[in-house]
Amino acid sequence: MTIDNVLARIDQNREAAVQRLFDLLAIPSVSTDPAFAKDCARAGQWLVDELKGLGFDASLRPTAGHPMVMAHAKAKRRDVPHVLFYGHYDVQPADPLELWETDPFKPHLSDDKQRIIARGSADDKGQMMTFVEACRAFRDEQGDLPCDVTILFEGEEETGSPSLPAFLAANKQELTADLMLVCDTNMWNKDTPAITTMLRGLVLEEVVIQAASRDLHSGMFGGPATNPIHVLSRMIADMHDARGCVSLPGFYEGVSELPEDIAAQWRELDFSEKDFLGSVGLSVPAGEQDRSVLEKIWSRPTCDVNGILGGYTGKGSKTVLPAQASAKFSFRLVGQQDPDKVVASFRDFVKARLPSDCRVEFLSHGASPALTLPFSSEALARARRALHAEWNKEPVLSGSGGSIPIVGLFKKDLGIDALMIGFGLDDDRIHSPNEKYEMSSFTKGARSWARVLDALAG
Repeated sequence: MTIDNVLARIDQNREAAVQRLFDLLAIPSVSTDPAFAKDCARAGQWLVDELKGLGFDASLRPTAGHPMVMAHAKAKRRDVPHVLFYGHYDVQPADPLELWETDPFKPHLSDDKQRIIARGSADDKGQMMTFVEACRAFRDEQGDLPCDVTILFEGEEETGSPSLPAFLAANKQELTADLMLVCDTNMWNKDTPAITTMLRGLVLEEVVIQAASRDLHSGMFGGPATNPIHVLSRMIADMHDARGCVSLPGFYEGVSELPEDIAAQWRELDFSEKDFLGSVGLSVPAGEQDRSVLEKIWSRPTCDVNGILGGYTGKGSKTVLPAQASAKFSFRLVGQQDPDKVVASFRDFVKARLPSDCRVEFLSHGASPALTLPFSSEALARARRALHAEWNKEPVLSGSGGSIPIVGLFKKDLGIDALMIGFGLDDDRIHSPNEKYEMSSFTKGARSWARVLDALAG
């Protein structure tokens, strides 16, 4: 039995696979609205029934919110890797309904048959069903899976996964695996696959500077009285040097340079810095002067002010010296940067610049480390070869400027690295009206997962 037989089976089952996806897309599993709670449970049960039909030991697990889908299947071969596949069956609300060209929960193909249109088609039902269809093809063709497989489908991802930490803690042993597979990511473009290897971490801090005991008349006190907006502004200005680098002591500890082969791949990508900035009305890159825009987004740390408040902010003017000023900061972290050390350095930096008549209060809004799949990982090497075989292009080893909380949670609590391979596109309109998923993403996505599972099993 060869992988070619499994791929041929996927191709033969294409129409039936699309119909199965349509059946799932027709269930309005909107997690944020209590009116759709029964539909969320119905979507979960639909998935349980599908997985049972494929020979999985599957069940619907209750939580304080929407249920989880858990499923297990063991390969007949021993000494194969155990993979945990994660996806989510809940979707965003379809509002505003008037902007949809068709009913968001009546899935259909575009006129040219090249796109699946429905809420959840790309985020994340279409994506996760590519993996289910790959498993189906292995079962149909050879009655077995190449790896031991655990599946976790969540019903609250679109609302921040409030039930997930407790569920993970209660089912830690059952969820332990050698490798996590995540599909909720994008390709580089329609013809080029990507593996997300880096997720930036995040530190959120708020600073409140208190000066005088009350707001003051600027004519009476302007000059001798300390203005906390001025104090805060100087602190903010000091946080970056003339080259755009962050000035906090020790901030770059744990930040490593890209391997040259990855840096070279990024340089060769079809990416226009001019178009990227121009799309939002900008033209000159900010930040570290000696870094490309892709590096700044994917592999470099940042310090940003996200909001600042103080004094009179209404219409017109008011001659007031505020007693208080505050600002919200976010730090995107990479590599091995320690969030706790960044917080400590930031607070020391602020306190060192605090005048004697001022007091400071710090409010923490969370901190999480960056995640990086080692470039020397054997699983990464095998996945790269598998994707290249399917797409006939070297997959882009991309970074992500943001964070995927589920990946960080599993790394922190279970020590599991993640292969993040998705087949979405930037123009899929996720969270927006007229969401779509390319047929090529769906069919070649299933073929890709089949190749990846086969490659991981060796």
